[in-house]
Amino acid sequence: MKSSAPHLRGKQALVTGGARGLGAAICRRLAAAGASVLVADVRRDLAEELCGDVTARGGRARYVGLDVREPARIAEVFRDLDEGSEALDVLVNCAAVDVSKSAEHLTADEVTRVVTTNLLGPMYLCLESYRRMVARGGGHIVNILSTAANRTWTEAGPYSASKSGLRAFTHTLFKEAQRDCLGIGITGVIAGGMETAFIMERFPDTDVSMLQSPDVVADTVMYALTVPGGSAVPEVVVVPRREPSWP
Repeated sequence: MKSSAPHLRGKQALVTGGARGLGAAICRRLAAAGASVLVADVRRDLAEELCGDVTARGGRARYVGLDVREPARIAEVFRDLDEGSEALDVLVNCAAVDVSKSAEHLTADEVTRVVTTNLLGPMYLCLESYRRMVARGGGHIVNILSTAANRTWTEAGPYSASKSGLRAFTHTLFKEAQRDCLGIGITGVIAGGMETAFIMERFPDTDVSMLQSPDVVADTVMYALTVPGGSAVPEVVVVPRREPSWP
């Protein structure tokens, strides 16, 4: 896999929700920049297909079975990396789910699934990554947020709550990194609607002219990773020109 700027050569990245959609776009961009990519997902077939494609193009990627709702499994993944003397240089928390129902019809299980996947899971991964990055003196964590972190709409209660919470946690982690280790980058990416399965499978009649390509958001992630050490990108917003939910 060729890249005009392989600035991540020798680095290792882990992307949750990496098997498809935005996660897959980010994995491809990271591999093109020279990183060894861990494609973390519950969809093994799709993830291994992506890894095969990346490898065929000259990149490096391997599948990691991971449900972000399981802190014990997350801890196991990081123990395996430690035992293999493999440092994690970049973490991208991309995995997310949604249940589009009004509060009147939501179940407790549905709320738990959304909040655990979108908020607690990224927090679990940040905890494991951050302490190791502090010990090593560097690294970068990117949390994929949403316009729902700033403005909500009907049938989006759990999703908005989870993304708002993740945004607050990301801001806190940024401040702590300023105190604990200036070599650590913390970035929240507020992404507007994208033409991915996340939207199209649930809303097949969506006007795609209102959406943006996940490749654009992946490029935004890569921008955050390329900023010189003396500067930081704590948060960045990238939305379609016709985004109805911003600001």
